[in-house]
Amino acid sequence: MKEKILAAMSGGVDSSASAVLLLEQGYDVAGVTMALYDQGDIGKKTRSCCSVDDIADARSVCNRLGIDHYVFNMGDAFHKQVIDRFISGYTCGLTPNPCIDCNRYIKFDALLKRAGDIGCEKIATGHYARIEYDDTLGRFLLKTAADEHKDQTYFLYSMTQDQLSRVLFPLGGLTKQETRRLAEKAMLTNARKPDSQDICFVPDGDYAGFIERATGEAPEPGDFLDTEGNVLGQHRGLVHYTVGQRKGLGFAFPEPRYVCKKDAATNTITIGKSECLFAKRLLADDCNWIAVEKLTDPMRVRAKIRYGQKAQPATLIPDENGTVVEFDEPQRAISPGQATVWYHEDTVVGGGTILKAL
Repeated sequence: MKEKILAAMSGGVDSSASAVLLLEQGYDVAGVTMALYDQGDIGKKTRSCCSVDDIADARSVCNRLGIDHYVFNMGDAFHKQVIDRFISGYTCGLTPNPCIDCNRYIKFDALLKRAGDIGCEKIATGHYARIEYDDTLGRFLLKTAADEHKDQTYFLYSMTQDQLSRVLFPLGGLTKQETRRLAEKAMLTNARKPDSQDICFVPDGDYAGFIERATGEAPEPGDFLDTEGNVLGQHRGLVHYTVGQRKGLGFAFPEPRYVCKKDAATNTITIGKSECLFAKRLLADDCNWIAVEKLTDPMRVRAKIRYGQKAQPATLIPDENGTVVEFDEPQRAISPGQATVWYHEDTVVGGGTILKAL
């Protein structure tokens, strides 16, 4: 009897090509698209995911492939675990990453639990990453994709051993070009569909506007400070700014100035010269370990502090408050709320949430 796999299908080419590969590999495949929010509340989207049009695209692909297609309503869980966390983080002066929370709480938690309802013990997604079991370690390992430009392990660091044992990433060994060719060969209508680019529930990139609409409250203005603590003027609310931001500050200086720090406790934003953005150390909490059970001694790794960054040489140091990451070279714009993910060669050691720069 064929093993039944539930393929998460967003309507894009990656998840659709994953379903094609699973069928070629002999699995019994069913497709599922998650309805995550009320489209009327978000507005028409062009390059996001999970819209009404995306659901229709996923259904069309499933019809083409001759497999069942389900739509699971995950709206309540998505709002609580992703949107609410995003809003709370930004209003507290953080820079959260909702895609990581979506993977953590929705795709690899809620969806895995729902998969059993239709007889599937495993799910598959269109992420560019690889999963391997290491007999020596007795652990499932998360490894980078063959296409380093599409590698998505940064967004997956929170996966547990149980989740890694029940998830398939069929595209891990392919390049994006190979994925599109696979979809074209299968004559899928979305073979040339553009990749999603935006946070799905903020398609226009206006985070502050979205938060104001969602909460019904205008952001509270506060003081701009220089690095000496002197008041320079008024900001429009913490949600309008991110660490490293230069434009839109409303000041004219002889030299460029940047957002160096946001302090929700005092509702202040510190701005300064470029050098104030650099730090060699950070503290991370809420850490998840994949390649090891836990960190007991300092460990050499390559570390990222944002998705598009090339991993940098660093040392992980156990700390009573979490994990200290000490880089060989100072890093620019370490942003509390973002994820830091740690690698040894092509393997994800683990990761955590940036608490603060040290």
